[in-house]
Amino acid sequence: MSTNLGSASFYSLSSFRNYSFSSSPSSTISLPILNSQHSSSSKLRSSRRPVAEHQPLPQDWEQRHRTLLVDTFHRNNGLRSLIHEASINSGSSALQLLEKDGDWTEDNLWAMVSFLVETGRAEEALQVFDLWKNIEMTRNNPSNHLRIIKLFCGEGFMIEAMSAFEATKKSDIIPSLAIYNTIIHAFARKRDFHNSNATFAMMLEAGLLPTPETYNGLIRAYGCFGLYDEMSKCVKRMELSGCFPDEVTYNILITEYARSGLLEKMESTYRVLSSKNLNLQASTLVSMLEAYAEMGNLEKIERVYRRILKLKAYIKENLIRKLALVYIRNYRFAQLEELGNDVRTANWGKIDLVWYILLLSSAGLVSKKGVESILHEMEEEKVPININIVNILAHFYLKIRDFRSLNGAFRQARVCNIKPDLITYGIFFDACDIGYDGIHVLEEWRRSRYLEDVVGIRTDQLVLSAFGKGSFLKLCEKKYITVHSRQKQKKIWRYSDVIRLVLG
Repeated sequence: MSTNLGSASFYSLSSFRNYSFSSSPSSTISLPILNSQHSSSSKLRSSRRPVAEHQPLPQDWEQRHRTLLVDTFHRNNGLRSLIHEASINSGSSALQLLEKDGDWTEDNLWAMVSFLVETGRAEEALQVFDLWKNIEMTRNNPSNHLRIIKLFCGEGFMIEAMSAFEATKKSDIIPSLAIYNTIIHAFARKRDFHNSNATFAMMLEAGLLPTPETYNGLIRAYGCFGLYDEMSKCVKRMELSGCFPDEVTYNILITEYARSGLLEKMESTYRVLSSKNLNLQASTLVSMLEAYAEMGNLEKIERVYRRILKLKAYIKENLIRKLALVYIRNYRFAQLEELGNDVRTANWGKIDLVWYILLLSSAGLVSKKGVESILHEMEEEKVPININIVNILAHFYLKIRDFRSLNGAFRQARVCNIKPDLITYGIFFDACDIGYDGIHVLEEWRRSRYLEDVVGIRTDQLVLSAFGKGSFLKLCEKKYITVHSRQKQKKIWRYSDVIRLVLG
C-alpha cells in the first residue's frame, strides 16, 4: 500500500514547515444536526392511572408513624454515637465501652462488631462478642455463633473465625452444617485448600454429610483460581459420595469453563444440564456468550444472544464491545445495527456506546441516508458530540470522498471546541492525499494552538477497528521507529513534531 501523501498535498502544505498558511478564508459547510446547542427535543407523554381505592387509615396512624420515626432517629443516633466513641481516634476500646455500659442491645452489638471487623479490628470484635454473649446465657445460641463466624469469614479473618468456631464447641453447641460450609468456603476463597479440606474432614467426623452447597463453594473457588483439574476431581468426589450435582453445580461449572475458554467442557456440561431438564441461569448464558465472543464464533453467538434477549438478561458494556468487534471484523454491519438497537432498547451500557455502534453500522454499510438518520435521532435527543462522533463522521466522509461534509465535520468540531487527536490528524492528511484542500482547517488548528498539544489518541477502540489505520498513521509509525530511542524518551511529542516527522 502506498504511503505517499500526494504531490498536490505536499504543494498545498509545503509552507507548514515555516508556519506560513494561506489567510484567504475558505467556505465551510456547517452540520446543524450536530450542533450541541440545537434545542429540538421530544415531548414527554404522561399517562393517567386509575386512582386505587385504599382502606381508611387508623385514627392514630399519624401518631404511630411519628413515634416510629422518632424511635428510629434515636436508635440510629445512639448507634452513631457508640461507634464514634469506639473509633480509633477516641482512645476508647469497644470492650471498655461495653464494660462501662453494662450491656448492649442486639442491634448495638452487631453494629459494633460489624464496624470492628470492617475496620480490621477482628480480635477486638471477638472479645466484645464473647463478653456480650456471656452477659445473658440465652445469647449463647447457634444463630449468634453462625453470625459472628460469617462476619469473620466474609472479611477473610480466618484466625478469629476458627477461634469463634472452637468457642462454639466449648459452649456445648454442636456446629451446624452452615457453620462448616462457611469455613470451608472461606478457606477455599483464600486458596487455602489444605485447611479447607481439613475442615471438610472434620465435618465428616462430626457425622454431618455434605450437601451440593458444600461442594458448589469449593468448585467455584477452584474455578476462580484456574484449578480446573481440581474442579473436575471435586465433581467426581461429589458423585462418589452420593451427593449428586444440582442445578447450581452445573451452572457454576458452565460459567467457570466459559471463563477459561474451555468450550468443549462448557458445551458438554451444558448438554448434561439440558438432558436433566435443569434450568440454565441467565448469568450462565451471558458467560457462554462471552466465551463465544472471545472465539469470534458468529453462529453460536447469534444462537445464545437470541436466548439472552428472550430472557431479558443484562449484558455489561465490556461484552457489548466484544460483540460489536466481532460483527465489525466480520463485516456484519446489519447485525451491528441490530445490536445497537437492542442495547438502546434494553438500556445496557453507556448511551454514548449506542450512538457509536449505530453510526458505525451505517458507515460500514456505506449508507449516507443511514448516517443522516442516526444524526437526526441524536439531534432530537440532544446528544452532545465528542471526538468519537467527529472521527466516525470524518472517516465516513473520507471513505465516500464527500469533502464538503468532511469540511462541515471539522468545522463543527471547532465550533464545539473539540480538539483533534492523532486519529483526526490522520484522517485529515489522508484526505489531503486524495485531493482535499484543508489548508484553512490546518491554519485554524494552528491559530487555536492545537498543533502544540501533546500527541494522544482519545478515539474509542471500536472506531479504530471499524476503519483501521490510514496512510498517514502507517507512515507515522514507520518513521517513528527510525527515531533514536533516547530521543523518544526525552522528547515530549506534539502534533507539530509528528507532522514534521511524516512530511519530512
